[in-house]
Amino acid sequence: MPDTAAATLLIDGRWQSAPATFDVVDPASLAVVGQAADAGPERARDALAAAARAARGWAGADPETRSGHLRAAAAGIRARQGELAALLSRENGKPLAEANGELAGAARMLEWAAEEGRRAYGRVTPANAAGPGLVLRAPVGPVLAITPWNFPASMLIRKVGLALAAGCPVIAKPAEQTPLIATALLEIVQDTGLPGGVLQSLTTARPAELVGALLADRRLRKVSFTGSTEVGLGLLRQTGDILRRTSLEMGGHSPAIVFDDADLEAAAAGVVTGKFFNAGQSCTAVNRLYVHESVRDDLLSLIEKKTAALKVGRGDAEGTDVGPLIDEAGLAKVENQVADAVGKGARVLVGGNRWTDSALPGHFFEPTVLDGVTPDMLISREETFGPVLAVSAFRTDDEAVELANSTDYGLAAYVFGTDLRRVWRTLDRLDFGVLGVNDPAPVRPELPFGGQKNSGQEREGGAEGIEAYTETKAVALRF
Repeated sequence: MPDTAAATLLIDGRWQSAPATFDVVDPASLAVVGQAADAGPERARDALAAAARAARGWAGADPETRSGHLRAAAAGIRARQGELAALLSRENGKPLAEANGELAGAARMLEWAAEEGRRAYGRVTPANAAGPGLVLRAPVGPVLAITPWNFPASMLIRKVGLALAAGCPVIAKPAEQTPLIATALLEIVQDTGLPGGVLQSLTTARPAELVGALLADRRLRKVSFTGSTEVGLGLLRQTGDILRRTSLEMGGHSPAIVFDDADLEAAAAGVVTGKFFNAGQSCTAVNRLYVHESVRDDLLSLIEKKTAALKVGRGDAEGTDVGPLIDEAGLAKVENQVADAVGKGARVLVGGNRWTDSALPGHFFEPTVLDGVTPDMLISREETFGPVLAVSAFRTDDEAVELANSTDYGLAAYVFGTDLRRVWRTLDRLDFGVLGVNDPAPVRPELPFGGQKNSGQEREGGAEGIEAYTETKAVALRF
């Protein structure tokens, strides 16, 4: 395990420090809560060399052995869930209840990956005149897993678990805002007795330099990235003449459609949950609400009351529903979107301003509901990543679908209604990879997760998740 607070580099089975470190800041109090080692290109190449050495041995380990490590890691997370949740809340700002839920989900993801590793089947094709054929699945090789700060536990563990289950060594690159929870979780995974080189972790305040060094090396065979669309597309441009498998889970601008036959109480509760969870800092957060004009006033009355009742504060304070945004840039973006919308005619129903408390100088914004939002406003086009809900009305189902699809993003969408024929027709026409029907939390280990258009490619989770870490081999047999 790490012997100092800044020994956050895991390379070839050993925790190491670096000549330079960087501070990790609590976004609520702006206090420094720890330090992490600042790895550069040289450490990145060391980690990749160790992963390459370990690749053949780990690929040859039997699936039950690999699954045993993942099941043990899941048990380890559960055993330490309380302290891990406190660290996650302090580093990221999210409420403790959400932190506990994320860690419980991470443990379930490890267990799902453990079972999927035992079911990475190939197949036998019917014989022709020459003989039968085989389709085999083989580990793709060393993987770079780039993970975000908004769900620094679950996104990290989902990638690491599936890659290890498939037989691939992993180099994890946690977000610089949240390296401490990543280090604690990877310590648990490593302490299950993983061979050296199978799992690496590189914390850094210079992600572009570090990632660039890895992308330039042909030994890296797969990149799995979760983060902004801008950065994800930039990774694709950096590949040069090296073609490697790349999974991208990028931005979202999720719509929610509420039909006139919806259970309005349930819809209001679902929209508020889907919007303000993690202070709206989620790629699947409800950003744009389209409500049928006949139930608009009734639904907004319910949403107003539920939003106004949300408690803002430190994540570790009792009863907190909405914590801080991660940094000043995120706060300024939200503030700009609200100002732009109001300047163009939107009405503020709840909130609309920075939230202030003399004891908390951090990055807080009031849970906000804007009505009368139109397509020309920034908030209709840009991903918000903050606690602001943009509301518009529609008259026809066709109009609702057109509005929902009017974005370059295609990650998640939500539909609230009771007429299943109508709901099914709507789902069929929505250009999104994850769809929630009367469900504001459609992300489950059993379901594939990923988007269309500029929200990404390939899938994580479900039976499809492990396929993203394998290559297909076709074998023709002649007798």
